[in-house]
Amino acid sequence: MPVQRFRAVVGVLLLSTQAGDIDQIVHSERLAIMRVFGVATMVNVVLSLLLSSTIANPLRRLAAAAIRVRRGVKSREEIPDFSFRQDEIGNLSSAIRDMTNSLYDRIAAIESFAADVSHELKNPLTSLRSAVETLPLAKSEESKKRLLDVIQHDVRRLDRLISDISDASRLDAELARADAKSIDLKKLLESLVDISQQVRARSKPVTVTFEADRKSLGKGSFVVMGHESRIGQIITNLIENARSFVPDEGGTIAVRLRKNANQCIVEIEDNGPGIEAENIDRIFERFYTDRPEGEAFGQNSGLGLSISRQIAEAHGGTLEAENVLDADGKRIGARFILTLPEQGPS
Repeated sequence: MPVQRFRAVVGVLLLSTQAGDIDQIVHSERLAIMRVFGVATMVNVVLSLLLSSTIANPLRRLAAAAIRVRRGVKSREEIPDFSFRQDEIGNLSSAIRDMTNSLYDRIAAIESFAADVSHELKNPLTSLRSAVETLPLAKSEESKKRLLDVIQHDVRRLDRLISDISDASRLDAELARADAKSIDLKKLLESLVDISQQVRARSKPVTVTFEADRKSLGKGSFVVMGHESRIGQIITNLIENARSFVPDEGGTIAVRLRKNANQCIVEIEDNGPGIEAENIDRIFERFYTDRPEGEAFGQNSGLGLSISRQIAEAHGGTLEAENVLDADGKRIGARFILTLPEQGPS
């Protein structure tokens, strides 16, 4: 660099360094960059392992368990439980476990229903086969007529069983597909009771009455959400069931409607013999029958009360039974209580 004074060069400045200094500085910077890169790589590896152990592995285990369930192994598969985790993995694990348990419960219910159906169909089929095989061997017209009566009875019984079984099997799917509507329970009961008053079951007159709680009338209408035909089926089943148990003379069936909090309660009470204490819960089991004396065998499939409770529960309600007792604790009738949630304000 020249040194000038009044444009005259009076000297020169020369700056020099050793060649290794710059190389050392560059090398130091390179080492610093490598150290930062190494630390970043280690952090990425640690984070990858952490994410793999906390997210990828649980998802892989859940997927493997779902595949085993889909393949339908004989044993009941247990879904890994990550419900202790308060994150999406924990929520997913709980949802899959609940779904799988519901699936296994439904499969068990279907298998049980199929076994019950097989058992119930086998009895009339056995009787029918025996009658058909014996018919060609009958010598008198009276014997042939008796065998033909047995055949007709068993055919009617099979038809009734198949109809009720079909109704019970498609009930859930039908309720899921159809849209629920507002139902005026008071009007529905008045209509059904009016129809029941006109029915005479084998010359057995029964007085059917209806009463709505006046105190509840002031709280608004008895409106529920549901399927009118199915709720009507419950009421009809209960009235006809009570009709078969009331005495031949002086039989009465009282239908009452009232409210309790946000629930509509229907009570159907008869003056029949009541229910044995040990059978109160069993009467709602599939194919369980406890018919009155004198009624011909095989007139009922044993599915009516079971279907009625199934419909009530599908509507978010309940169906229970109890005995009507007098002051001395003696049974003087039976009472069925149907509870349905009241429709909230729209």
